[in-house]
Amino acid sequence: MSRNFWLIVAVLVALAIGTEYLVWINRDRTNEQTYAGPPRSDYTLTNFTLDALNTDGQRTFQVSGPYLARRGDDGSIFVTTPDYELVDGSGNPWKGKSDSAWVDKDGTLMELRGHVEMHRQGGEKAQPLDLVTSNLTTWPKDKKMETAEAATITQAGSILSGIGLRGDLNEKTLELLSDVESTIQPKQRRK
Repeated sequence: MSRNFWLIVAVLVALAIGTEYLVWINRDRTNEQTYAGPPRSDYTLTNFTLDALNTDGQRTFQVSGPYLARRGDDGSIFVTTPDYELVDGSGNPWKGKSDSAWVDKDGTLMELRGHVEMHRQGGEKAQPLDLVTSNLTTWPKDKKMETAEAATITQAGSILSGIGLRGDLNEKTLELLSDVESTIQPKQRRK
């Protein structure tokens, strides 16, 4: 084999290596997965009060608490130990507490997580009512709520408990779905 043959092979190998190097440097890097860590909060608030309004400018719910974090990737918010207020169709406020809450970007879905307590104060249009449950999903703009967990409804003279609950605050209805038990106290007769 002649010297020219080995020279041509060396030049071709050098060109192949150079071409591969250029391809590697100029490769498309958009498909590479990079670890950025857990989702980061867009912002956080401490000791806050947040009012959510509908398209008519009326308040659909209010939430306050010691800590709120807004996630930048989906616009949702997470609240620790919130105090909140929902309003039913007649304008009666429902005040409550839960271990935590998650609200979607549009404020149409609010998940009250952990132990949940709600109280409707009595007035001209409604009697006082207490609701105790856990993991309650609410749709504040539609004024609806539901859970698959155990729930107890306490009103003057009665206690209802069961598994699963659906509620429509526009219609002022709360429905226990299964294993319902009730305790009803008789009214006192006037003498």
